[in-house]
Order: sequence, then structure tokens, then C-alpha cells
Amino acid sequence: MHIEIQPGVRLFVDIEGLGLVPDESPDGRRLREKPTLLLIHGGPGFDHTGFRPFFSRFTDLCQVVYFDQRGHGRSDPRPAEEWRLDVFADDVVRLCDALGIVKPIVLGQSFGGFVAQRYLARHPAHPAKVVLSSTSHHFGLARKIEHFGRLGGPAAADATRDFWERPGPDTWAVYERLCRHLYNTQPQQADAGGGKIFKPEILFEHTRVELPGMDLAPGLAKVQCPVLVMAGEQDPVTPLEDAEEIVAALPPQWARFERFPGVGHGAWRDAPEAAERALRRFLGA
Repeated sequence: MHIEIQPGVRLFVDIEGLGLVPDESPDGRRLREKPTLLLIHGGPGFDHTGFRPFFSRFTDLCQVVYFDQRGHGRSDPRPAEEWRLDVFADDVVRLCDALGIVKPIVLGQSFGGFVAQRYLARHPAHPAKVVLSSTSHHFGLARKIEHFGRLGGPAAADATRDFWERPGPDTWAVYERLCRHLYNTQPQQADAGGGKIFKPEILFEHTRVELPGMDLAPGLAKVQCPVLVMAGEQDPVTPLEDAEEIVAALPPQWARFERFPGVGHGAWRDAPEAAERALRRFLGA
């Protein structure tokens, strides 16, 4: 379905699981409200489908809300000047207002973690909890080059430098061929059904305009809720060092850290059972 969050701005939204369920009263007639887990996808340029089917397993704990960010996927196209972190972060609040969601649990994966960090800085009292998964607080190009070079050799290091410094169709094609398979330590299923939607122009725009000067760490000092940082130790694109610096930037009383040995980008992709255990501990606490 499409939800209008501003006049003329509609986001594609899908919701899984009941929000109200019978409580444990003797007659089972009273209802309790489950928390809402709002998932911010990666990219930029990709859509929400990377969360499926893994997050379906949490519908016993939460009502799960998937959405395509402004201009992405099945959401309405929007002009490039709106493809900015401040806009995406404020859209989280706008979407919650439109759906009547109060105190969501927000999970941001990769670029979605950039958005979630900016959301925390701009709206620190809004979420109940936040998960920052496989994400970074800054560009960190030197680290990316080092890690891709370690995993894929000099050609992968060169492709990493070329794409992130000169984003465009040609450098992306080489990066996709030499580097994308290095994101994870386990083989990933291809999009056989053709359900994923990728809009590379959004990726190129963000990489040219906002990413080089991005510094999200100072805003994390404003956090007012528990934040779980999840990081794979073998992630080359949002390396473990970035996650450690995010944790250090959070107020200590709110920070939780889960690191996953032998795991790459998006812990549930390489170690679904371990990722589920970590998320259940946090979501159900």
C-alpha cells in the first residue's frame, strides 16, 4: 500500500503481524499492544526487500513495518534535491505520524543506519529503541580500500577506490563484479523472482554529495534510548572499526554491542541464528 506522509509524497509500506493480540488474562479477552519494529533499508538506491524473509520471524514479538524510503523502490519518485539524510530521517517521524505509531523500535541497515543515526540526532525522544546494523558514521574510504584489498586483492582495492571516489555506471559495474560478493562470507541467494528494485542514480547522488563529508558521531551524544550496534567482523564496506567508534560515541548507559565473528555485511545474512538471538534479546528486553 502507499501512505501519504506529506502532500504529494507517498511511501510504499507493507506491514506484517498483528499489532493487538490477546493478553494472558484468564478469559483472553483483553488485548495488549505489541511494539512496532520499523525497518530502514540499505542502499541508497535499494528497497526494503532485503529484509525478507528473515524479519518475518519476529512477528511474535513485534508488528513489523517494511517501507521503501522516499524516491526508492515502489515509493513515488522524488527529485534529487530531496535525497538527503535530513529528509530521510524526518520521513521516519512523518511515516510514524501517518500510521499512528508511537515509540517505534527502529532498525537501520547499512545506509539505513546512516538515516537512523541522523534520526536519533534530530528526534532523540521519538524511538523506544534503535538497532544500528552494519553501518558507519563517516565515509571511511581508507578503511574500505584496506578491507576490500585484504579480501579481494589489489584489483578489488582499486575498484573500491574508483567507485567511491568517482561514482557512476562504469565504476559501479567494475565494483559490483569485483567487490560486491566480498560483502558476505556466505553465498547469498540471487533475486530470482526479480522483486528487488535498484535505482543507482540515488546511490551515485548520495556518494557524490553527502557521503564524503558525512560525520554522524557527534549527533549520537543526544541519544535517549537503548541502541544496539551489530557488526560483522569480516564486513569490508562498513568495517568493525566504524561500529566500535559508533559505540564509543553513544552515551554508555544506552549502548549495546554485538559483534559477529566470521560474518560480513548484515549479520542475519551470514549467521541468521546468532543474529536472531541477539535481536530477540534486545527486542524483548
